[in-house]
Amino acid sequence: MRSQPNILFIQADQLAASILPCYGHPLVKTPHLDRLAAMGTVFDNAHTPNPICASSRFAMMSGQYSTRIGAFDNASEFPASVPTLAHYLRSLGYATCLAGKMHFVGPDQLHGFEERVTTDIYPSDFGWTANWEKKIEPYAPSQMSMRGVVESGLCVRSLQMDYDDDVAHQSVQWLYDHVRRADDKPFFLLSSFTHPHNPFTISKAFWDLYDDADIDMPSVPHVPFEQRDAWSQRYFKLIRQDEHHVTEAHIRSARHAYFGMVSYLDSKVGMLLDTLEKINAIDDTVIVFTADHGEMLGERGMWYKFNPYQNAIRVPLMISAPGARSGHRVSANCSLVDMLPTLLDLATHQHAPPLVDHCDGRSLYAWLHGTDPAWQDETLVEFTSEGVHAPAFILRKGHYKYIYCEGDPGLLFDLQNDPLELHNLCQAPEFAALAQALVSEIETRFNPAQVKSEVMASQRRRLFLNNTLLKGQHTSWDYQVHKDASKQYVRSSASTSTTATKAKARFPYVPTAAPDTPRQPKP
Repeated sequence: MRSQPNILFIQADQLAASILPCYGHPLVKTPHLDRLAAMGTVFDNAHTPNPICASSRFAMMSGQYSTRIGAFDNASEFPASVPTLAHYLRSLGYATCLAGKMHFVGPDQLHGFEERVTTDIYPSDFGWTANWEKKIEPYAPSQMSMRGVVESGLCVRSLQMDYDDDVAHQSVQWLYDHVRRADDKPFFLLSSFTHPHNPFTISKAFWDLYDDADIDMPSVPHVPFEQRDAWSQRYFKLIRQDEHHVTEAHIRSARHAYFGMVSYLDSKVGMLLDTLEKINAIDDTVIVFTADHGEMLGERGMWYKFNPYQNAIRVPLMISAPGARSGHRVSANCSLVDMLPTLLDLATHQHAPPLVDHCDGRSLYAWLHGTDPAWQDETLVEFTSEGVHAPAFILRKGHYKYIYCEGDPGLLFDLQNDPLELHNLCQAPEFAALAQALVSEIETRFNPAQVKSEVMASQRRRLFLNNTLLKGQHTSWDYQVHKDASKQYVRSSASTSTTATKAKARFPYVPTAAPDTPRQPKP
């Protein structure tokens, strides 16, 4: 076994934990994720740090809450000066590679990775900046709408399939390339897919895994607009839910396609696991599977993310590690900000050097090895993007969950007795003290007024810069994949022997055989 394990980190986009069979769904087919769950530990209450793509990923990569590093929305720059998981692992001797989506915003498109083998799928500029000064009509810079639901169904091909097929191919190729290196470095490969993000379309092979009549419908199918909380009402307007009449057939089709998209994603996980076996690395590799945030999928009549309910903020998390427990489950609350300290502990067997920056995450290492880390059962989710006009915080302590946003009535749920979040306990006198205690803790720990000021100042700067940088000659920050063709395949100027060059690329490597009959010198 290697002294330093390899690390394969697989991330999905907008995948609700509740949809996976290892979290209890009776219909969805994910044999490869089921296998991974059996190999390691499944965390039943893992949460996104922020239910929006970029903010969640920046918090995960840095181990810091998104408001601490200015990751306010999908157009927030991820500062090059913030150390990431890739930086730390690279400092420990790891070869680091990113394949797929990470939604880095700004001119630094690597953030510690030595290589990126694909471009990203979303903008790297300030174009999707939120604007809290626009309150009369909700401001939606990414222009999400209900088209992804009402136009759901079968496709022959999609942009998202183009992207994820490339991510899987490049990930597999990189693993083969790495194992043929002479330096024997451990690797950190982050393979990040865009499925099952809306729009909900999938090819026939995966659609046909499910019968339309078997598709389960939302547990809470609809909450009338006037009965929704203030945040949900704003969200309704944000994605223009009144723009289309969404029928039961639309909902069933969208869920059917989503289930197929999840099975498609699972097939990519299978490709990666199969490759680890082929290169004899599966027993020496930490394997992580998670998602950046969840998906409402019609629950409460809501779709996508950007909101505080469990389907949007709870994410799958399973970790398999050499020497760790298998077939184990953890019910305690945790977060993607815990990934940085956890993986550093796994990489160094709990002997990681001191961090050079603040870390809000806590290591899950003890749980992976069968002991209780004995830290407080809580997690925090932040939201500072479109759909609110002030910072929102979700504090989960044990089975209680409080949703805080300036100007909105508080929301308190007991998820043990009310998993569908239908009964707001803020209205119950016997929970008044608990509600006030949670509000006080949020206000003390995060100073919402100060955060609001920082968010709005950042928005004003970025909106100005975006408008300015689009004028005149435009310089894109989008990542361009560069390959040196002179170092690929067989190049006569780089090698004197075609056969020897090809032999070096053979895996497993076969040493050059001595000739049976020595060549005779020419007379």
